[in-house]
Amino acid sequence: MPNPHLSILVVDDAKFSSAMIGRTLTQAGYQDLRFASSAAEALRQLEQRPASVLLADWLMPEMDGLELTSRVRQLDEQANHYTYVVLLTGKEGENVQSEAFDRGVDDFISKAAMNEQLVPRVYAADRLCNTLQRLLNENRMLAQNIASLEQRNLIDPLSGLGNPRYLRQKMSDTLRQIESRGGALCYLLIGLPEISRLRHQYGDQFYNELLQNTARRLQQLVRPLDVLARLDDEHFAVLTLIDELQECSPGSFKRLHEGLNLKAFKTSEGFISLKAGIGLIGLDAKALPTTPEQLMQQAEALLSESYASGRVTTTRLHRS
Repeated sequence: MPNPHLSILVVDDAKFSSAMIGRTLTQAGYQDLRFASSAAEALRQLEQRPASVLLADWLMPEMDGLELTSRVRQLDEQANHYTYVVLLTGKEGENVQSEAFDRGVDDFISKAAMNEQLVPRVYAADRLCNTLQRLLNENRMLAQNIASLEQRNLIDPLSGLGNPRYLRQKMSDTLRQIESRGGALCYLLIGLPEISRLRHQYGDQFYNELLQNTARRLQQLVRPLDVLARLDDEHFAVLTLIDELQECSPGSFKRLHEGLNLKAFKTSEGFISLKAGIGLIGLDAKALPTTPEQLMQQAEALLSESYASGRVTTTRLHRS
């Protein structure tokens, strides 16, 4: 049985042809029929309300059926919709049809066999439209679910540490705590300048292994309540809350710096030594207001000096 509410748009510059198609489809039980005498008019109607099936003459003045199909596909992309396009044609030959399929046409109806082909082809389009629209809806819901999961996700899957979103949340929480209760914050950006070279030399599997080993080493070197995160392919971060700003000094993190630079990592390629730089930012309530993004940028600016000197590079922020 046909779906009487299937939305069909008929595009033909010949009024007689449109009237014949309309009469045949109405007799078959279809009720939602619209008509356009040109491709431009059809596009205006589709912008106002999409159609499930588009029946269009291939040969029309100003814009033919192939160009119309291309424009319809653009509208579909914007509206997350699929329009089943059927061209009415007197053209024959596989090359002609191959070109049309490449342009996004779904089916053809020969004008010479219109009486026999029209209703069965629209029946088929009706069934496929339901399937295509269901798939589009499912894909849209899947994309929304994935986006929601990514928005809530706070864990870096490779290292098991927090990810950048997690770090920003914790940093915002810590800044609010300092503002209301006092104390100081130390933010350490840890850079591994040679890890990209090692990745190129030994491959991705080794690189993943080395990052996981680094994450485990860092977990051993920081305090249990410190926030630890992996930011990207070459950077980790540590966030710690302390009582006094004076405690935020290179000496307080000497063990961390030496634990990364002086102790080799056991890997499948043997023992590998890493060079690590640390940019350290310290602040208390006197330096507020500030943002996590500002702290992260300031710490990044310290890394090149840390790489060159082989020491922890430190800045204590003060209100300007």
